[in-house]
This record gives sequence, structure tokens and C-alpha cells, in this order.
Amino acid sequence: MKPIYFDNAATTQIRDEVIDKMIEVMRGNYGNASSSHSFGRSSKSLIEKSRKTIASYLNVSAGEIVFTSGGTEADNLVLQSAVRDLKVEHIITSKIEHHAILHTIEQLEKEYDLTVSYVNIDTNGTVDYNNLEILLSASKKTLVSLMHVNNEIGNILDIKKVADLCKVKNALFHSDTVQSVGHYKLDLQEIQVDFLAAAAHKFHGPKGVGFAFIRRNSGLKPLIFGGEQERGFRAGTESVHNIVGIEEALKLAYDKLDEESEYVKSLKTYFIKRLKLKIPLAKFNGYSGDMEKGTYTLVNVCLPVSLEKASMLLFQLDLKGIACSKGSACQSGSTKGSHVLSEILNDEAMQKPSIRFSFSIYNTKQEIDYVVDVLSEFI
Repeated sequence: MKPIYFDNAATTQIRDEVIDKMIEVMRGNYGNASSSHSFGRSSKSLIEKSRKTIASYLNVSAGEIVFTSGGTEADNLVLQSAVRDLKVEHIITSKIEHHAILHTIEQLEKEYDLTVSYVNIDTNGTVDYNNLEILLSASKKTLVSLMHVNNEIGNILDIKKVADLCKVKNALFHSDTVQSVGHYKLDLQEIQVDFLAAAAHKFHGPKGVGFAFIRRNSGLKPLIFGGEQERGFRAGTESVHNIVGIEEALKLAYDKLDEESEYVKSLKTYFIKRLKLKIPLAKFNGYSGDMEKGTYTLVNVCLPVSLEKASMLLFQLDLKGIACSKGSACQSGSTKGSHVLSEILNDEAMQKPSIRFSFSIYNTKQEIDYVVDVLSEFI
């Protein structure tokens, strides 16, 4: 069997249609979008068309979409400017956020007189909304930063509930939606989030491009200085082919969402069924095994494997042609375990290997059969 890619939460295969569109732009639209001649105007027109398309799917105005190099830059833009320019004194987040959030906040703590509060989470990784409301009672200017879909355990935040609570408490709300944009419909008129971050490569688009949603009149200022690109929010010559790529990827993701999400759901359901049958002692971390409380795109499984076998499990799976991960790809070089799992699992469970399998439209049930059979060999 050809190699099996079950690491779609880390990055996804680019759709052929997206590649074709990007090649077309690279060949025919090479003008600098800041140039006033026809070549520049052609590139600028493509960028603005992409901005309008993306804005339409989120039900916002085009001027509220700022293109970035990806989700990490978008998160940094929001968090750093909120503290530096909006004079936010208090940030509420959780200890199971992506490191793009946590490490940025840690750095801001060192540089500014900033109070950071971590909302309580239960043993399944669910935010304690009552505790959040208590934390929001502080008199300081506050920003809440909580991710919509957790990238390791797949838990889904009630993003509208948090947005509504922040409005009542007069707090700003930022959400890292890298794992949900392109997989869930988000109406940002209904969900009054102030800022969010997204990345193309999570929904079959190119790497190196994403966007920040910045609600109109937010007062945010740029993180990168230079020219006046992106309405002054982000200096630097725009990567036209990547921007067209994210537009095409998001358009296809949402136009085909109903059909494709049902297919990926069927894969996750089948994986859970096969795993419970072959390895009944396997446990699903967080709500990754729940089709309602967890995202349909991934599972995070704690396997009943001995400590001796655990250390080499990912390596052995790789030798068998199976690509998966222990957690976020952004921390794969770290010798530490998952910071997400360490917050919700006890010491005994942390001694066992937990692996994230994440699915896409390019996976099959035959691949799942093979993966589960291989896993059962290690038990």
C-alpha cells in the first residue's frame, strides 16, 4: 500500500484546482500590486477579488480581512497590537492553546505590565464558562483569546457563547480559528468575535498564507512596518499567487462543505468503530472521540502500549508508511510531551503513547483498516 497520510491537522494536501489557479497567476500576473501600471493593477485586482470572496464567506466587509503569512503571524498581530496599541492590561486564555498564542503571551508578560489569567478546564479539556465569567469581572481592559477547535484533541469551543459574554463584559475577543475555518461555517455578524486567525494550508491551500479578521475600527496597528500594503496593516509586497490560492481553497472548501464534511465524518466514525473493535482498551483524549463535542477531522488516541514500545511507536508507524503525530507539528522538535495532554491526563496516562490521527477527503476506509491493523500489532 502507498504511504498513508493521517496528519491533516498539521497540514493538508493542496487541491489540484488550487495548484492550477496558482500556476496560472504566477505565469500571467507577475506585476507588483503596488505598481500603478497595468501589470500592477492586474495583480492588485486579483488580491482585492480574493479579499472580497473570503469576506463574503465570513459575512464581513472586505476591509476587515488582512492577508498574512499564516495563522501564527495573524495571532501575533492581534495579541501584540492589542497590548501595545489598545492598552490591553489583562489577557484571559487557556493552557491548552496553540503555542502561537501561549508563547506570544509569555513574551508580552515580560515586556509589559500585563496580567494573564488561565481559565479553568476540565479533564476533557472543556473551558469552564462560569470561571471565564468570573475572570471577566476584572476592571482592567481585557482581551480573551481562546481557540475555536483545539488542534490536538479537537474540542470545540462554544465560540458564540464566549463572544456574547465578552460583549456583555466589554472585553475584546480573539479566536485562533486555524483548525475551523474551511471546516465550519462562521457568520461573523452572528458571532461577534473581534479578531480571528486562519491559515490556508489547513484547508487544502498553500503554505505561507493566511489572514486575520480585524473588526472595523478596532484600533489595531501593524506588526510589520514598511509600505502601505494591506491598508497599512501589513507591509511587504503581497504574494499574489498565494492569496489567489487561499481564495480558491476557501471557495472550494465552503462550496463543497456539506458533501465533503459528511465523507470525512464517515472516516472518523469508521476509525473509532474499528479501533474499539481491535483495541478495546484504547482511550480517546478530550472529546476527540465524540462526533458532537469534538471536530469531525481528528482523533487523539491513548494506546495501551508498554513504555518500552511507546518510545519507538511513531518511528515504527513511519516505517510502515503511516504518517501521524503526537500533537502539534509546531512542537515536533521538542523533547517535552504535549502541553495540551499534560493539562488533562493523569501521570499514568501520560506514560502511555497518545497519537493524533487526522483525516481529509483524500483518505479512505481501506487506509483506516491498514492503520488499525498495524496499531493492533503493537498491543
